[in-house]
Amino acid sequence: MIQLPLVIDIKRYSFEDGPGIRSVVFFKGCPLRCIFCHNPEAQKPTAEIAFSRDRCIACGACVDECPQDALDLELPGRIRRDRCISCGKCAEVCPTDAIRLVGRYYSVESLTEVLLRDFEYYRHSGGGVTLTGGECTLFPEYVEALLKDLKTKNVHIVLETSGYFNYDTFRRKIYPHVDLIYYDFKLADEEAHKKYCGRPNKLILRNFLRLVEDGAAEIHPRIPLVPGITATDENLSSIAGFLLSCGQEQVRLLPYNPMGLAKYQTIGRLTPDLPQRFMRPEEEAQAYEAIKRRPLS
Repeated sequence: MIQLPLVIDIKRYSFEDGPGIRSVVFFKGCPLRCIFCHNPEAQKPTAEIAFSRDRCIACGACVDECPQDALDLELPGRIRRDRCISCGKCAEVCPTDAIRLVGRYYSVESLTEVLLRDFEYYRHSGGGVTLTGGECTLFPEYVEALLKDLKTKNVHIVLETSGYFNYDTFRRKIYPHVDLIYYDFKLADEEAHKKYCGRPNKLILRNFLRLVEDGAAEIHPRIPLVPGITATDENLSSIAGFLLSCGQEQVRLLPYNPMGLAKYQTIGRLTPDLPQRFMRPEEEAQAYEAIKRRPLS
């Protein structure tokens, strides 16, 4: 039986996640724990309860419904996380969506049906479907079945990945159905990678080399820029050097933005000590210069 992953969102009519008009599927679950993660609600593979204080009208419906006595209107965050089992009963009765269940199960057939609703947009714009997360490669059997269904309609597939996956399984089940891979590099130094992302980076580097050697799909390396962490001259220069050694002469830099920080509090986690502002133009320019000095175009 195929393991059903949780999906936290399906974003339709996207122009930012690959060519053309796309539908983007956000899977829940990731092997990394990057402190600068833009989608922290996608890290754990299990369901979670999110609370948005600005939407709450303190009606008490959630308190009456909770079987675990885990809700208290006197608490700023409303939820006693040590008691909550993420059953979602509170979310079902919340009239303002102040409380919501993060994660929904879709069968392969039902998700395919949702994604193919926009097939004509894909066909006329050169778009398609993008799988992201979280880390969709955690669910190889499910993704394989989904992509096989989509490929019966020749839907263009983009996969966004951290690179932390079992390569043999990925190569057998997912890779044959993917047209374009966005492959993220965060930190070149192994100890820094463990510190800021929760795991070493050897597997990520090794998987990228094997993908380049196999050469079946187009690969676009990317680096998320985080001031003081990934957006340093030393780190960018080291990643650029690695990419050049692999024969890769292009990389996309993703400027830091703080929009994901507000999500941490909604799911009961401490907000990381990161900048609360967008990157300044001069900071972005400095990052591009660090890359060019390798040189990388």
